[in-house]
Amino acid sequence: MKQLDEAWTDMEPWLTELEARRQKSLGRFYLSIPIAIVAAILVGVFIGLTPIPGPFIAISAILAAAGVLTLGFAPLQSLKKELKLGLNHRLAQVFGLTYSEKPYAPARFDSFRDHGLIPSHQKRKFEDHFSGTAHGADFELYEAELKQKRRSKNRTYYVTVFRGVLIRINFPRTVEGVTLVTRDKGIFNAFEGWATKTFGRAGRKLERIGLVDPTFEKLFEVYGTDQVMARYLLTPSFMERLLDLEKLLSGKNVRCVFDESLGEGAQKGELLIAAETGNLFEGGSIFTPLDQKGRIETLHGEIKLIEDTIQTVLEPATER
Repeated sequence: MKQLDEAWTDMEPWLTELEARRQKSLGRFYLSIPIAIVAAILVGVFIGLTPIPGPFIAISAILAAAGVLTLGFAPLQSLKKELKLGLNHRLAQVFGLTYSEKPYAPARFDSFRDHGLIPSHQKRKFEDHFSGTAHGADFELYEAELKQKRRSKNRTYYVTVFRGVLIRINFPRTVEGVTLVTRDKGIFNAFEGWATKTFGRAGRKLERIGLVDPTFEKLFEVYGTDQVMARYLLTPSFMERLLDLEKLLSGKNVRCVFDESLGEGAQKGELLIAAETGNLFEGGSIFTPLDQKGRIETLHGEIKLIEDTIQTVLEPATER
């Protein structure tokens, strides 16, 4: 790929310099391992001369070792972050995009939540924000990690309920009302039937809409304010592309909503997409050489997926 080769030529000197620093930092970390062992032994022996109970001696020795290892790993940790941010910035520029470590304001996050595209949660974290224009559409993509609080008899803990990407696309074609696409819930559909659902803070009611193609009817549930508009937007070719996104993103449970109330200016109406993808856009392991072309190939492919995603959902709808 010419684009990848050009990116590698541009970044190779920078990665070579980082690799030299990595070698020094790695040496420091490996040196910290025997020092940590010695520190644990010395602390154990010293505290062992006191009447402190054995378990506290063991904990103190472990903490001493952990402290030394943390100091030894600190330069590598710093280098890992510098590598990730540098690679994402440089590769985003290759695609004409803008990258930031975290979104200043997570785009349409309230809308994702209000439309039920993401689960309820008590903790949230955002990172890796990409924005720009692709295939004539303004868009933003960022990663989100959401956690729910759980309680057991003896403790409170948090469980990750969503780890993936959230995408906002200023849809370039006519959008009227709201059309929501979620995943089929199997037997639970029997309890919902063809009743209305209420979404959003405004309490907007959406009617259950059947899909033309029985194949997608088994996979998706669709709700909307306008039956005609929903069928205009959700042609079999578009639904097929939603499934293609799961393959592109190596994710699962892609769902989306068209909403005419979102967007600014003359072109109103946006498409919001949520997909469970795991953690993307990392710089790779800090324990392997940085000055290898394979270092940027994976990340280049992941960022290219952004462009592929936009192209996939914006292809003109066709009937089969």
